[in-house]
Amino acid sequence: MKFKEQLFQLFEVSDDQADLIISRFIPEHLEKNQSFLEEGKTCNRLSFIESGIFRIFKLTESKEVTQWIGSDGYFITDLASFFFNFPSNWGIEALTDAKIWTLQKSEYLKIQEQIPNWNVLEKRFIAKCFMQVEHRVFDFIALTAEERYIKYFETNKKLFNQVPLQYIASVLGMSPETLSRIRNKLSS
Repeated sequence: MKFKEQLFQLFEVSDDQADLIISRFIPEHLEKNQSFLEEGKTCNRLSFIESGIFRIFKLTESKEVTQWIGSDGYFITDLASFFFNFPSNWGIEALTDAKIWTLQKSEYLKIQEQIPNWNVLEKRFIAKCFMQVEHRVFDFIALTAEERYIKYFETNKKLFNQVPLQYIASVLGMSPETLSRIRNKLSS
């Protein structure tokens, strides 16, 4: 099961611990364009994407910004909202029909009571999330728009056929026109 494999990689849990964690998740189905989380609401769930594509976004005064796009095998939540009960800075929506496995915060807190070394496992998970953010910040600082496009394309090829290009451009910190110019240049 892909979900269990991800738990092993992200949390470094034993087989019994993985089974216990998985038993706390419930399956959900979201339809295309359905909201997972509305900006300003408190996020009380952490979900694993079994199938489908989601985006995390924010509406600003001048534009819509897509911060992240995730598909099969990723977790989705607003970490600050989930852990600290802050109103979410982001909206999260399904870009396709999706099947997810959801852990409510109340169930998450029960896991902390049942797995003695949970604080160590949780710290590793959060550190891995932070590493992804560090890599993304470095890419924005050190790579050209073309290099960011190439790197993102190499690791997310399937998204380019399933996600509106303006969302991908936003994730990459460029305009849709710049993304189109880069695509045309690289395909010729």
